[in-house]
Parts: sequence; C-alpha cells; structure tokens
Amino acid sequence: MIKKIVLFVVLLLAVPLLAALFIKQDYQVKAAVVINQPKLLVFDYIRFLTNQDNFSVWAAMDPNMQKTSQGVDGTIGYIAGWHSENTDVGTGEQEIIAITEGERIDFELRFYQPFSAVSPAYMQTEALTEQQTRVTWGFAGHMPYPMNLMLVFMDVEGMIAADLQQGLDNLKLILETQPAEPAELPAS
Repeated sequence: MIKKIVLFVVLLLAVPLLAALFIKQDYQVKAAVVINQPKLLVFDYIRFLTNQDNFSVWAAMDPNMQKTSQGVDGTIGYIAGWHSENTDVGTGEQEIIAITEGERIDFELRFYQPFSAVSPAYMQTEALTEQQTRVTWGFAGHMPYPMNLMLVFMDVEGMIAADLQQGLDNLKLILETQPAEPAELPAS
C-alpha cells in the first residue's frame, strides 16, 4: 500500500514537470491605442520615462514606492528604478536602450524582486493622419522551466496586455484632455 502511495505521489509530481518541458517559455504582448494628437507631440511625451508615472498602471499600484534615476531622461542610457513593498510592483529598473527619433523607444526592464528577470519592451508611434497617432506598447517575457507551467494555468499574457492597454488608455486621456507640453532635453 505504501509503495502505491509513493508511486502515486511521484507520478503526481512528475507529470506536470514533464508537461512543462513542452510548454513555451517565451511570450510577447502588445497593446495599441489611437491618440488624437500629432505624432511628434505624442512621441515627445512618451520618450520620457518619468511620464510613465502619469499613465502606467504599475506606477499607480504603490504611490509610496521609492524611485531612483540615473542619467538624462529621454536619452539612451537613462535608468529609472523603483522599489516597493507591494509584491505586484516589487523592485526593478528600466533603461532606455535605443531611440529611433520620432518613432520608437526601446527599454530593457530588469526585475529584481519578487523574481529576477530581464525583459525587453518598447513604445512605438505611427502617424495615421496629421492629428492622429497610433501608439503601440510591447513587452516580451520569459518564464523559465518549470515556472513556465504557470502560462497554462494563469493568463499571464492577458494580464500584462490588460495592464498595457489600461496604461495606453490613460495616456490617451492625458494627451487628449490637457495641452501636452513636450519636455525639453537639457542643453548639452
């Protein structure tokens, strides 16, 4: 009888671990919104990481989070860090790693707590008309084995996509309801 129980427990543990070998580990998520403002105005707002505090869902989760920064915001190499006791926010930083002027900003997100991960992300603008701009916010993630099993049981991609979409909807509201004064880069 004990052998059967032990065998059952081993199988109970082994089956999910074997299944995780065949489940994807990488995923990509993106969301988009059309903003009724000129492309340059929109780009000049989103290029600054500190402006994410105004529209990002994650920034709003803990108004008391500690924030740090290094470098000149809106330029390659700028790093915005955060630390929160809220495990939904955790500790990490994001760095601007590339800018295609007027088009796209690429970030590297580095999460330290509650888990460690490095994920690329971007924001891209596309002029639809002189007064309409599509903004796409994309994120790529990686769930290592055996954590990738969570991708089957939790809609991680859907949760991230919903947060990105809410952030973009907030951005649209900000840029369409108040005059968006583009921040200026410091003189060199």
